[in-house]
Amino acid sequence: MNKTEKVPGSPSNLEKARLVVEWLDEKQAVDVTAMNVEGLCPITETIVVASARGVRHAQSLADMLLDRSGEQKLGYLGMEGYQSGAWILVDLNDVVVHIFQDDKRSLYNIEGLWSEAERLFEPKAAPAGSDDEDAE
Repeated sequence: MNKTEKVPGSPSNLEKARLVVEWLDEKQAVDVTAMNVEGLCPITETIVVASARGVRHAQSLADMLLDRSGEQKLGYLGMEGYQSGAWILVDLNDVVVHIFQDDKRSLYNIEGLWSEAERLFEPKAAPAGSDDEDAE
Protein backbone atom coordinates (compact mmCIF):
# COMPACT_ATOMS: atom_id res chain seq x y z
CA MET A 1 0.00 0.00 0.00
CA ASN A 2 1.46 3.38 -0.93
CA LYS A 3 1.24 6.38 1.33
CA THR A 4 -1.98 7.84 -0.06
CA GLU A 5 -4.01 4.65 -0.54
CA LYS A 6 -7.22 4.51 1.48
CA VAL A 7 -7.96 2.01 4.22
CA PRO A 8 -11.45 0.52 3.66
CA GLY A 9 -14.02 2.26 5.85
CA SER A 10 -11.84 5.28 6.56
CA PRO A 11 -13.10 8.79 5.81
CA SER A 12 -12.14 10.44 2.53
CA ASN A 13 -9.29 12.92 2.65
CA LEU A 14 -11.85 15.73 2.29
CA GLU A 15 -13.82 14.46 5.30
CA LYS A 16 -10.60 14.03 7.28
CA ALA A 17 -9.45 17.55 6.35
CA ARG A 18 -12.82 18.98 7.40
CA LEU A 19 -12.50 17.22 10.78
CA VAL A 20 -8.96 18.55 11.25
CA VAL A 21 -10.06 22.11 10.41
CA GLU A 22 -12.98 21.85 12.86
CA TRP A 23 -10.73 20.45 15.61
CA LEU A 24 -8.16 23.22 15.11
CA ASP A 25 -10.91 25.84 15.12
CA GLU A 26 -12.31 24.43 18.39
CA LYS A 27 -8.86 24.74 20.00
CA GLN A 28 -8.59 28.36 18.80
CA ALA A 29 -5.95 27.89 16.12
CA VAL A 30 -5.49 31.10 14.15
CA ASP A 31 -6.03 31.56 10.40
CA VAL A 32 -6.69 27.92 9.52
CA THR A 33 -6.36 27.18 5.79
CA ALA A 34 -6.94 23.89 3.97
CA MET A 35 -5.66 23.29 0.43
CA ASN A 36 -6.36 20.49 -2.03
CA VAL A 37 -2.94 19.50 -3.42
CA GLU A 38 -4.08 16.23 -5.01
CA GLY A 39 -2.20 15.88 -8.31
CA LEU A 40 0.21 18.67 -7.30
CA CYS A 41 1.97 17.01 -4.38
CA PRO A 42 3.25 13.42 -4.58
CA ILE A 43 3.07 12.73 -0.83
CA THR A 44 -0.34 13.98 0.29
CA GLU A 45 -3.73 15.11 -0.97
CA THR A 46 -4.59 17.91 1.45
CA ILE A 47 -2.47 20.41 3.37
CA VAL A 48 -3.83 22.24 6.40
CA VAL A 49 -1.96 25.28 7.73
CA ALA A 50 -2.69 26.98 11.05
CA SER A 51 -1.02 29.43 13.39
CA ALA A 52 -0.64 29.08 17.14
CA ARG A 53 -0.45 31.84 19.74
CA GLY A 54 2.69 30.39 21.32
CA VAL A 55 4.80 27.27 21.72
CA ARG A 56 2.51 25.67 24.29
CA HIS A 57 -0.53 26.39 22.14
CA ALA A 58 1.18 24.78 19.13
CA GLN A 59 2.07 21.71 21.18
CA SER A 60 -1.47 21.55 22.55
CA LEU A 61 -2.88 21.67 19.01
CA ALA A 62 -0.57 18.84 17.91
CA ASP A 63 -1.44 16.75 20.98
CA MET A 64 -5.14 17.26 20.32
CA LEU A 65 -4.76 16.22 16.67
CA LEU A 66 -3.05 12.99 17.71
CA ASP A 67 -5.66 12.25 20.39
CA ARG A 68 -8.65 12.89 18.15
CA SER A 69 -7.08 11.08 15.20
CA GLY A 70 -6.63 8.06 17.44
CA GLU A 71 -10.21 8.26 18.66
CA GLN A 72 -11.44 8.39 15.04
CA LYS A 73 -8.97 5.66 13.98
CA LEU A 74 -7.40 7.92 11.36
CA GLY A 75 -3.96 7.11 10.00
CA TYR A 76 -1.00 8.79 11.67
CA LEU A 77 2.47 8.56 10.13
CA GLY A 78 4.57 10.93 12.22
CA MET A 79 5.26 14.32 13.69
CA GLU A 80 8.21 16.71 13.47
CA GLY A 81 9.12 19.91 15.31
CA TYR A 82 7.17 19.29 18.52
CA GLN A 83 9.97 20.20 20.93
CA SER A 84 10.65 23.66 19.52
CA GLY A 85 7.00 24.35 18.68
CA ALA A 86 7.96 26.91 16.01
CA TRP A 87 6.75 24.69 13.17
CA ILE A 88 5.06 21.39 13.96
CA LEU A 89 4.24 19.07 11.10
CA VAL A 90 1.66 16.35 11.77
CA ASP A 91 1.41 13.71 9.02
CA LEU A 92 -2.04 12.12 8.96
CA ASN A 93 -1.29 10.28 5.72
CA ASP A 94 -3.45 11.99 3.10
CA VAL A 95 -3.76 15.15 5.21
CA VAL A 96 -0.58 16.93 6.33
CA VAL A 97 -0.98 19.62 9.01
CA HIS A 98 1.48 22.49 9.52
CA ILE A 99 1.18 24.36 12.84
CA PHE A 100 3.28 27.53 12.85
CA GLN A 101 4.22 30.44 15.01
CA ASP A 102 3.33 33.56 12.97
CA ASP A 103 6.91 34.53 12.12
CA LYS A 104 7.71 31.05 10.80
CA ARG A 105 4.46 30.87 8.85
CA SER A 106 5.26 34.04 6.95
CA LEU A 107 8.90 32.96 6.47
CA TYR A 108 8.07 29.56 4.94
CA ASN A 109 4.89 30.74 3.15
CA ILE A 110 3.32 27.31 2.59
CA GLU A 111 0.21 28.94 1.12
CA GLY A 112 2.36 30.74 -1.46
CA LEU A 113 4.26 27.55 -2.27
CA TRP A 114 0.94 25.85 -3.09
CA SER A 115 -0.76 28.95 -4.53
CA GLU A 116 -2.24 26.95 -7.42
CA ALA A 117 -4.02 24.59 -4.98
CA GLU A 118 -7.75 24.87 -4.46
CA ARG A 119 -8.64 26.42 -1.10
CA LEU A 120 -11.14 24.32 0.85
CA PHE A 121 -13.74 25.21 3.45
CA GLU A 122 -14.39 28.89 2.97
CA PRO A 123 -14.74 30.89 6.20
CA LYS A 124 -18.11 30.52 7.88
CA ALA A 125 -20.70 33.04 6.73
CA ALA A 126 -21.63 35.89 9.06
CA PRO A 127 -24.69 35.17 11.22
CA ALA A 128 -28.05 36.15 9.76
CA GLY A 129 -29.00 39.72 10.48
CA SER A 130 -25.42 40.94 10.78
CA ASP A 131 -25.27 42.17 7.19
CA ASP A 132 -25.41 45.98 6.79
CA GLU A 133 -27.87 45.64 3.88
CA ASP A 134 -30.36 43.90 6.18
CA ALA A 135 -30.30 46.89 8.54
CA GLU A 136 -31.72 49.28 5.92
